[in-house]
Amino acid sequence: QQQLEESGGGSVQAGGSLNLSCVGSGRTFDYYPMGWFRQAPGKEREFVATIQWDGVQTRVAASVKGRFTISRPGGKGPLYLQMNSLNVEDSAVYYCAVGNQFLQWPIEMESQYKAWGRGTEVTVSS
Repeated sequence: QQQLEESGGGSVQAGGSLNLSCVGSGRTFDYYPMGWFRQAPGKEREFVATIQWDGVQTRVAASVKGRFTISRPGGKGPLYLQMNSLNVEDSAVYYCAVGNQFLQWPIEMESQYKAWGRGTEVTVSS
């Protein structure tokens, strides 16, 4: 059952920016660790970024470091992923997820997340 809803995906040229959002569907997930993952066609879903329950500590994958920023002001409300300097390799379906709050953060594996959205598609053209 979908518990999160992503938005903000779309088509953009290389070098452009997008800001993804994620909100709870039917319930809120305030003060939970959360994350973003992505899955490109023919590839496995991969970790992109995670944020701690307090909205302060963050970690991003090496492939997006310096270009992507995860945020969730105050650890509550919408989750965001600001994506800058996009390149063709960033094209994928992006998913937000709620992390298991009983695990030691940072959490970067799919199995460490317990609720997911259906994803929003990002297409970057050259």
